[in-house]
Amino acid sequence: MERSSVYGAALVVGALGMVVTMFFHPTAHDLLAAGGEAAAGGRAAAAATHALALFSAPVIYFGLIGLSRGLGTERPLVTAALVAYGFALAAVIPATVASGLVAPALTERMLAADPSDAATRDALHRIFAYNGLVNQGFSKVYVVASSLAVLCWSLALFGRGRFARLVALAGCVVGGLSLAAFFAGRLRLDVHGFGLFVLAQAAWVVLAGALVSRRGDSPPGT
Repeated sequence: MERSSVYGAALVVGALGMVVTMFFHPTAHDLLAAGGEAAAGGRAAAAATHALALFSAPVIYFGLIGLSRGLGTERPLVTAALVAYGFALAAVIPATVASGLVAPALTERMLAADPSDAATRDALHRIFAYNGLVNQGFSKVYVVASSLAVLCWSLALFGRGRFARLVALAGCVVGGLSLAAFFAGRLRLDVHGFGLFVLAQAAWVVLAGALVSRRGDSPPGT
């Protein structure tokens, strides 16, 4: 398999992994569901889906490095995209850990706490709420940084061929609308809002993967 095909496959696989993650992502209600089996199932789903996300995010970055090599990493826009997405990756890892590993452990302790021990239960609820704020904070950084990265790669793709122009236009729409919705306060980072964001960005990543794969070892547009 040619190097570019490996990068393209990585983009597609990583994007599908992120979509699957959000499709099966449990809510806080699932984690706190009444009944031991239901709660345990929610915790298992949280761990599994977030483990998939922890695998998928760097796989996507690997593929985007391939895209950047084709575009020319010496170009300022391409370098800026790599830096921005690296920043996004550094933010999404702690967000994923907080949501998929820390939150289930906290809910397990909350459900197991002695009902008569009000102080412990209150402390656990406060920690759970704080963990949610940490997750939201890092998720916001991820949304902004990854959207800026998509915009930079998309702008660098203009003038590189017909299909590259389609990918560029799609990236400008996805990245631009995501940033506009976020700063307007219209992008809610709950399971549904963040899931929609991930789905839109994953669609662009798949297009980028198709572009990289169809070019062989040549830079896009040559």
